[in-house]
Amino acid sequence: MIFKYKGIDQDGKKVKNRVEAISIDEARVKLKAKGIIYQTLHEDSPAFYEKFDFSNKYKIPPKELSALSRELSMYIRSGISIVSALKIVQSHYEKNKKMQLFLTTLSTRLNEGENFYTALQEQTVVELPLFFKESIKVSENGGILDEVLLELSRFLKEQDKIHKEIKSAFAYPSFMIIISLVMIAFMLTFVVPQITGIFVSMHQELPSSTKFVIAAGDFFSKNFQLLLGGIFIFVALFVTLRKKVYVFAYFVDKTILKLPLFGAIAMKSELARFSYIASLLTRSGVPFVQTINLSANILDNLVIKKIFTQASEQVVEGKLLSSALNNSNIKIENAFIQAIALGEETSQVENVLTNISELYFEENRDKIALLLTLLEPALMLFVGGSIGFIVAAMLLPIFSMSIS
Repeated sequence: MIFKYKGIDQDGKKVKNRVEAISIDEARVKLKAKGIIYQTLHEDSPAFYEKFDFSNKYKIPPKELSALSRELSMYIRSGISIVSALKIVQSHYEKNKKMQLFLTTLSTRLNEGENFYTALQEQTVVELPLFFKESIKVSENGGILDEVLLELSRFLKEQDKIHKEIKSAFAYPSFMIIISLVMIAFMLTFVVPQITGIFVSMHQELPSSTKFVIAAGDFFSKNFQLLLGGIFIFVALFVTLRKKVYVFAYFVDKTILKLPLFGAIAMKSELARFSYIASLLTRSGVPFVQTINLSANILDNLVIKKIFTQASEQVVEGKLLSSALNNSNIKIENAFIQAIALGEETSQVENVLTNISELYFEENRDKIALLLTLLEPALMLFVGGSIGFIVAAMLLPIFSMSIS
């Protein structure tokens, strides 16, 4: 639990902050150990927006966690203790109360004799990836904490970079699609019904295209609010089912993998992420079976996650990872399985995984670039063609009347 307090510190200065503790009695003990005389102490209630969240834990953005890992690695490598490093880093988060509380909690637990992994595991302020904590656990036992923190920093930074590249790449096409749909809906809902009255007074047979546009305009104008409500309900229901219903989410992920081009991009993206984190965990000294499970947990696609989870169970029984993947009901890329088999034969799995991740990340960048190159002119044709069709359908009867 998080407790909020106001009081006076050892220097006689007024302080106001938060402290993590199991109970209010433990919070009092912790404040006393810090030399703080508290005036008020009570459990901190979540902010208004946090009440609608299923977890009150703060989710550290990958970029922020990457910067924190790199900074801690730098200080530890310079010979500074982890407690002193945390105190230095804490000064950089004066405006972020959650991060300040997180770092203060870690410092307190370390001063109480806990190791870094236990402090990360038991704190309840922020939500950390499982692979991050397990990497810290193994590296701390092996005395390579600074090296692993640096590797984790690189991985998190790379993942953040890839996500931003994908978002920025699809920003323009998404904008074009939304604008085109809005323009078409506006013309059918408000413009076409205004012109329809002219055709009624003409008392002549209308072309099929004009009839279609008029019928579409009538439908949109009469059901505009219903359609908007339906779209909103559909999106909300889809997002909710995607998060809460495993069978539905699994079906969606399976469908995505079957899509032309998009399926290949999704497959290679997940395999690249798996390979990168697996190579990192292997270098950190994590047992290979545990590496497979931890690496699978970072995957977004439930189908591929299930493949690797089931494969890890067979690896426990003594099978090779390549054989377990090859025997899976759902097939992944044969080139990936062959590369893993080669790594197992030569005892170079770590290097093979690193090379696979670099290769697949690069291939995906090229495919996304090609997709966007083809998508932009296709969207322009769609927008121009749709609006052109509506305009032509409205002008055809007028031209016919002029000629006759």
